[in-house]
Amino acid sequence: MLQYADDVRATTTRTIPTQTARTIPAQTARPIPVAVHALDPLSRAGVVSYLRQCPEISLVEEDHQPAGTAVALLVADTFDEAALAGLSRLVKAERTHVVLILDRIQEPELLNVVSLGVTTILWRREITGERLRQAVRTAVRGHGDLPPDLLGKLLGCMGRRRTGDGPDNSPADHGMQPREVDVLRLVADGMDTGEIAVKLLYSERTIKNIIHTVTTRFQLRNRAHAVAYALREGYI
Repeated sequence: MLQYADDVRATTTRTIPTQTARTIPAQTARPIPVAVHALDPLSRAGVVSYLRQCPEISLVEEDHQPAGTAVALLVADTFDEAALAGLSRLVKAERTHVVLILDRIQEPELLNVVSLGVTTILWRREITGERLRQAVRTAVRGHGDLPPDLLGKLLGCMGRRRTGDGPDNSPADHGMQPREVDVLRLVADGMDTGEIAVKLLYSERTIKNIIHTVTTRFQLRNRAHAVAYALREGYI
């Protein structure tokens, strides 16, 4: 009887094959295309060397930056006319977020930068590989990243604009800078770029940059539109 039970168990027990687990490849995040722009080749080389250590970043050549590049880094000592012109060109690129890396910036220029849609700024003295990677990831998400001292300066400036406590309490201090108003006033008088440059003792390139900055910041189509806007808003 015991032998029969053993035979039954032997014939009825089924061996269940072990299923081999399928290896599912992990999805890798798509690299973030980043272009680095700098007037100083050494500054550009330093930033590029940091970014090459970040596997989630794909560097693209600044001279062949494709439309839709995720992030553009602009490196400059100070925010002067050249930096302003470069920044204006970058923000016009479709779907491009800009990270600005500077040594210093004044309050009026800071307002210009923010008005162009740039909300990620780094001090050059604080640059590290991890700091750059964090700034790129923040910018591509459309978030902001400002040093604490710049954030305090910006908040204070915006507060003064709201309460009307700016210098001279004039319209030029609440959106357009005085030299922008001067240029548009001369445009309204019928002067061309060369005549305005002679009148204000600027170069023609500076005049063009000023007009380009105004039209970009206020989303205006051309000089005539800029003059009409300035008249309507009481700047001139």
